[in-house]
Amino acid sequence: MEHSAPDLFRQQFNQHYPSVRRKLIALIRDEAAAEDLAQETFLRLYRNPPDQPEAIGGWLHRVLTRLAYDYMDMKARERALTEKQEQSMLSQPQAEQSGEQQLLDKDEQERVQGWLDALPERDKQMLLLRYEGYSYAEIAEQLKVRQPQVGMMLRRAGDRLKRHAQKAEGAFSHE
Repeated sequence: MEHSAPDLFRQQFNQHYPSVRRKLIALIRDEAAAEDLAQETFLRLYRNPPDQPEAIGGWLHRVLTRLAYDYMDMKARERALTEKQEQSMLSQPQAEQSGEQQLLDKDEQERVQGWLDALPERDKQMLLLRYEGYSYAEIAEQLKVRQPQVGMMLRRAGDRLKRHAQKAEGAFSHE
């Protein structure tokens, strides 16, 4: 008797999930992220299973390894960005800025805040979380959306912010 696809998937999941999770924890050393990546691995298995069911172990290993390396690359980029931002803040102490520069900075912050306030609340939250250094997974968790949607949603929110800024700057230049 043939197993149905959901039963076969459930069987494969129960058999392989502990080892996939264990390998991911060993690779990325973050249990919560390893859980997310293990789920993503099995989601990919469910959506696009290998042609040969007997090769599932190797297929899962390749997928989990690629996901782990992608995750580590993303974390390295985030760390580098954070370090770059910290260095930039350290290289220009606030006390040394002229009064005029402080006023210009405050004016710019107020303009950006106005543009953000014109956005839908979810767009505003998404952009602020990303600016604060949150990962796509963390943004997805905070805003209760699926992680694969975060990139596209951020891009759209950024485009809306840019349109608000261009419209506001266009109105400002015509005064």
